Amino acid sequence: MSVKPFASVVVGAAALALVAGCSGGETNKGGMPVGEGSGGRTVTLGTPTPEPSTTGTPKPTAPAKTTVAPPAAQITIVPGSFASKPAVQGLVAKYPLYYQALVQRKSDIIKTSFPAFFYADTAVNIEAARQSGWVMRPPGSVVVVGTANRPDGVIRVNLCRSQRMQWWNPKTRKWVIVAPRGTAEAIDMVRTGLGWTMYRMVRPVPKGINCSAVRYPA
Repeated sequence: MSVKPFASVVVGAAALALVAGCSGGETNKGGMPVGEGSGGRTVTLGTPTPEPSTTGTPKPTAPAKTTVAPPAAQITIVPGSFASKPAVQGLVAKYPLYYQALVQRKSDIIKTSFPAFFYADTAVNIEAARQSGWVMRPPGSVVVVGTANRPDGVIRVNLCRSQRMQWWNPKTRKWVIVAPRGTAEAIDMVRTGLGWTMYRMVRPVPKGINCSAVRYPA
């Protein structure tokens, strides 16, 4: 299957566009999966650390005490009953790299790991978050809750991200909890010469993605 070129890609400029709402428009296909025990893939990401609010000449300090480093952030991707779909398999393989770019706020990860159209769709928001000081704490798990066929051979994959996803607000100097029951997300996937890959983040999030009943493994 081939995908004809798309005319344009709309890029969101605000850093908070990375945060999706809890509900949104496609009806879940195949029922609501349960994240627990669904054979998810777990990947380790860098631990997000807020930057200091001020900079200056460092002062001499006493030798630091030996401390235990915080555990690296992990994200488990659970395909559930959609694991056999090629588009979902492509998402499971690629999605961790996307979150690595979000956590580290490095759009170059997208540039070197994804086609140009996905880089154009996401890089502006990643750079905006970096420049404004927003830091992501990734969700512990992401559960696939549905798929839908779209025009031009596109497959839309609907996801729910666990409650552990938070953002560090540099103005209030607090972690912001996005949603108590997780957040919805939709990603359009296309088939390229290298297999299925992420094409664009769907904004706004379509209605009908219900995350309230999803049980997350992490």
